[in-house]
Amino acid sequence: MKIIACYSNKGGVGKTAVAVNLAYTLAAAGRRTLLCDLDPQGASSFYFRVKPSKKLTEAAFFKDVKKFTDAIRGSDYGNLDILPANMSFRDFDVFLSRMRDSRSRLKKALKGVKQDYDIVLLDCPPSISLLSENVFRSADAVLVPVIPTTLSQRTFEQLLDFFKQDKLSEKKLHGFFSMVQSVKSLHGETITAMSAAHKRRFLNTRIPFASDVERMGILRAPVVATAANSAASKAYRELGEELMERIGEA
Repeated sequence: MKIIACYSNKGGVGKTAVAVNLAYTLAAAGRRTLLCDLDPQGASSFYFRVKPSKKLTEAAFFKDVKKFTDAIRGSDYGNLDILPANMSFRDFDVFLSRMRDSRSRLKKALKGVKQDYDIVLLDCPPSISLLSENVFRSADAVLVPVIPTTLSQRTFEQLLDFFKQDKLSEKKLHGFFSMVQSVKSLHGETITAMSAAHKRRFLNTRIPFASDVERMGILRAPVVATAANSAASKAYRELGEELMERIGEA
């Protein structure tokens, strides 16, 4: 079982969109996939029309394997299950701070589904916290969407610095450019500069800015399912293929 975290320390960069579409893409390719919505806002759960389990509190998430597995819901798509978020997830950091081995609790919690899935995708809240450290330590790959702007570039470099300071493996970080608008010269300049500065950390696939992705909230479905031939859908599929090749799951 491979654990892939969709993460950014900056909001509004297309993190949940990639989590939803990548989960669908991997499942459609035949991989048994579990999407864990760790963001208390529950956007991934909303897109898949899955209601949260009120019984899965922060304590049950980390300590009760049965309640964890009972909270998993099937989706409308084959090979794809969802662990929906609820508002109690906002207290994860407080709860983790009181636990022994607090930085490795997430990995222990996910062991309970190891035999059931090929891929576990984590849709993470946009913050650097104790939960984030758990994510970084448990994940085989941390997929980071970056809008090609100065501020987004700065937050990616902050994330790199955090990995270095905490002696985490930078090889886990896989950035990619999201919401790209080719007509903007700043986007082109930023992509060129960041690709040169962090060549090993960036995937080649770029996700374009597209109205089809924005409509996901109305249709409540992955864009790869509703507009399979769109430029965004093709990019999400290519992103999944490239990432799988990087982590040895091609």
